[in-house]
Amino acid sequence: MGVVLELPEGGLRAHTKGASEIVLAACDKVIDSNGEVVPLDEASISHLNSTIDKFASEALRTLCLGYMDLESGFSAKDDIPGSGYTCIGIVGIKDPVRPGVKESVALCRSAGVTVRMVTGDNINTAKAIARECGILTDDGIAIEGPVFREKSLEELLELIPKIQVMARSSPLDKHTLVKHLRTTFNEVVAVTGDGTNDAPALHEADIGLAMGIAGTEVNTIV
Repeated sequence: MGVVLELPEGGLRAHTKGASEIVLAACDKVIDSNGEVVPLDEASISHLNSTIDKFASEALRTLCLGYMDLESGFSAKDDIPGSGYTCIGIVGIKDPVRPGVKESVALCRSAGVTVRMVTGDNINTAKAIARECGILTDDGIAIEGPVFREKSLEELLELIPKIQVMARSSPLDKHTLVKHLRTTFNEVVAVTGDGTNDAPALHEADIGLAMGIAGTEVNTIV
């Protein structure tokens, strides 16, 4: 997401935050340890990417923060720039697994229900959380949405039964997975979602569980 602010001393500044790899790729400068803005060189990119991987492997959700001064002005009809940002830094957010989740996943497994995680998170974050919950096992596959959507139909038929985690997924990826499970593999599928972007997958599923804010409310769509 992004926002454009009017500075007290005049001028406009765009701030952006989002998936670390994507926002970092939109930056060409960085604030160093002295608070100075310097060019984003290969060494800095390597250090920041290592930080992202380290945070993600510790089950932290990561965000990259960046800003850009808009010297040529800005109109409400304009798109927020997609590149040229100064990287402020990488933030790691702990989103702890709720008590009882691991036990619930185990209960599902014992009842013959396969639990899969489909998320927009970094794949290392998703894998760490999925292992903590008992979703990702040694014989399961974790895949990223951009890789999933490039697979041929024949590859998908072999891959889908083994997928336990899909990271950096789009709403279309989630919908495609649900559709194949229902139609190609003749499975009964229940889907949870907490945002409007989950609507296609919820509608496609046999049972859609639309979670309210913070997952504390559940509305069932059958």
